Amino acid sequence: MALVLTEEQSMLRDSARGLISDKAPVAHLRGLRDAKDATGFSRDLWKTFAEMGFSGLLVPDQFGGSGLGCVEAGIVMEEIGRTLMPSPFLATSVLAASALSRGGSEAQKAQHLPKIADGSLLAALAIDEGAKHRPLQTKLQATRSGNGFKLSGDKAFVVDGHTADLLIVAARTAGSAGDKNGLTLFLVDPKAKRLAVERTAMVDSHNAARIVFDNVEVNADSVLGEVDQGFGLLEGVLNIGRGAVASEMVGLSDEVFGRTVAYLKERKQFGKAIGEFQALQHRAAQLYIDIEITRAAVLKALQAIDTDIDKAATAVAVAKARAGTTATLAVQEGVQVHGGMGMTDQFDIGFFMKRARVCQELFGDSNFHTDQLASGKGY
Repeated sequence: MALVLTEEQSMLRDSARGLISDKAPVAHLRGLRDAKDATGFSRDLWKTFAEMGFSGLLVPDQFGGSGLGCVEAGIVMEEIGRTLMPSPFLATSVLAASALSRGGSEAQKAQHLPKIADGSLLAALAIDEGAKHRPLQTKLQATRSGNGFKLSGDKAFVVDGHTADLLIVAARTAGSAGDKNGLTLFLVDPKAKRLAVERTAMVDSHNAARIVFDNVEVNADSVLGEVDQGFGLLEGVLNIGRGAVASEMVGLSDEVFGRTVAYLKERKQFGKAIGEFQALQHRAAQLYIDIEITRAAVLKALQAIDTDIDKAATAVAVAKARAGTTATLAVQEGVQVHGGMGMTDQFDIGFFMKRARVCQELFGDSNFHTDQLASGKGY
């Protein structure tokens, strides 16, 4: 499969870029941060996103969505990365929509997917429990109680969990931490009794949440997929998320590269533009090469997911690992070339550096994925 976008995909990219660059430049994120906005993103802009069909990209057409694939979702994520736009697109339209579409019953799909497509429902995936991404180390317990279960434990780093109307929670119904068998996904109302949500503003001025479950009761209809057999569904959804975050990092890297090259042409030292110095030209050329290789790796991974998600894990791990190292290089070069002012809050490059660091950690950093590739183990 060619590693280029089709005409329709290019049109989607142009549409997303026009909206996001116009309505959500980096100044938009800065404004939300400075105002200490309780939501952390613009609900009006999210409504516009839904009206343009972006919120339902991965929702099947019978439920009001576009029924498109991960390549298209990655296109939108790349444009989000260019401006650091805070948005529930990843949590709701990519992760939750994929989980429900792939594992939901007909009743669950009919109840939630149309609302995701029209932008009226926000959802979040609650997976990690510690400082690092380790999905198999899930310890949150789901014990049988009557016709359902009781959930007890904590979740951390739940992206946009503070605004979610629906939580998709990974819990252990059997076995112990580290086992693939015994994981189950649950649909949980964040307003349920004995459930506490604490908003945590991340270093990049985006939002996550810490969620505490204290014997939270859910009924049997809340199970997403099969009891004790949730790992396969979870792994697929996480790989879709990893591909999406990798796409965001490509957009972030490309934007930082463009800003850095522009500065190389503008800044003068010793009577000439600093971009005329060969050492800086070499560094810029190397970064450009890295970004283009990563762009190809990410597109290949997204195509692999759309073709056969069960065989896409290796391609996704390569893409996420490369995207992380490339984004790190891009922001480091950007800050260094801009000198001391690159570290100031008044300058936008610092926002990109912080976002790159958070994206590295989301669903596994470069070390996590290279380790999986080297060991040949599953996630």
